[in-house]
Amino acid sequence: MKETIRVAGGQGFWGDMLTAPVDQVRKGSIDYLMLDYLAEVTMSILQKQRSRDPEAGYARDFVSLMREILPDCVEKNIKVLSNAGGVNVIGCAEAIRDVARELGLAGKVKIGVVTGDDVLDKLDAWIAKGIAIDSMDTGEPLAAIRDKVQSANVYLGAAPLVEALGKGANIIVGGRLTDTGLTLAPLMHEFGWAFDDWDRISAGTIAGHIIECGAQSSGGNCQYDWQSIPDMANIGFPIVEASPNGEFIVTKHEGTGGRVNVQSVKEQLLYEMGDPHEYITPDVVADFATIQVEDAGENRVRVFGIGGHPKTDFYKVSIAYSDGYKAVGTLVYAWPDACEKAKAADKILRERLDNLGLNFDLILTEFVGVNATHGHLAVSTGSGSDRDLSDIPEVQLRIGVRGQNKADVERFTKELAPLILTGPPAVTGFAGGRPKVEEIMAYFPALIPKTLIETTVEIVEA
Repeated sequence: MKETIRVAGGQGFWGDMLTAPVDQVRKGSIDYLMLDYLAEVTMSILQKQRSRDPEAGYARDFVSLMREILPDCVEKNIKVLSNAGGVNVIGCAEAIRDVARELGLAGKVKIGVVTGDDVLDKLDAWIAKGIAIDSMDTGEPLAAIRDKVQSANVYLGAAPLVEALGKGANIIVGGRLTDTGLTLAPLMHEFGWAFDDWDRISAGTIAGHIIECGAQSSGGNCQYDWQSIPDMANIGFPIVEASPNGEFIVTKHEGTGGRVNVQSVKEQLLYEMGDPHEYITPDVVADFATIQVEDAGENRVRVFGIGGHPKTDFYKVSIAYSDGYKAVGTLVYAWPDACEKAKAADKILRERLDNLGLNFDLILTEFVGVNATHGHLAVSTGSGSDRDLSDIPEVQLRIGVRGQNKADVERFTKELAPLILTGPPAVTGFAGGRPKVEEIMAYFPALIPKTLIETTVEIVEA
């Protein structure tokens, strides 16, 4: 058994810094590279792509990345875990296999393919059997929106990843794998942790939580003393150095920018956290209240003392469904009376939309520079202790609509530009043209019994 395992976070979301995973592989020693590509809405986007093209439905950026770093990973024995497979895991794995062969790495790459998370074709059978699938937010039954559903994916944990590593995979591709599981699985595999060793499983889960958002734990988006964080242009992404007892160090490669300290780690720990005693994942219920952190040297933070509780009998399923259309447009009003002009333009536009008899579920206005960042806390037209809005140099009017009728939303997009010559003066900022009409993907989170889900792990060799 190794004394330590180094798991590197390569990106925090699909669209993060393209150079980050390359730097993680080339600027220092690591054992594993984890890459998190999926957000809740991403699955529905990929499902739509595949409906138009059966060969699509996965993160093609992952294939381009592997073309660049796969030779390094093979040479250095770095294993890669990702959920880039989206809704076409097999297609993604085959694309990686083809890249490996193109690079002359045939016989040196084993791709673990994890499936079982996509349950879209099982929903009707479950509803017919009377299995309760209700929104965790509203309590609404799935049947109420079933005809609008675009995707349905279960959040799978570390178990199938551990299985894939045990079968010799050095690249793993899955669909809706949890971001925490991508880090936990290598530690379970290397250290032989039992699936019911709740404290260690909790520790590995929290390690994954700390590096899941990329540089957000190594200085990016860090509120505390952010002006002093060095060399942000060359920010280093985080690495976990884990030990068999569950303790770990959060660090980054030497010579990279950013900063890993107690504050940066604590800020990331608070990200997406509800009840600190019950951070629920498919693998464990982690207890954040037990976490202890301390400075362990420059750009090194020790995390220890972590406890956990048994996992639940349910998987969370992420369901996305079509819920109408939206469009958002902007105009910028200049001094003098910038805020007053923007408010007048908003009133005029709303009256015109009403006169046209258009129907919307919602019309939402923000005055950027006045209330967009801090909401209604910053809105005032008074004086004294209230904010004085009379001398603001410029205000952006940002207005959006959403509705079930696409034609009504399209008509809204044609009513914004006329304000330039038929509304308040000193307006600019319409160079981008008419707003774009977009389909709304709504989120329906639910729980289903784990006994309903079967995962499959296959190995594809290059």
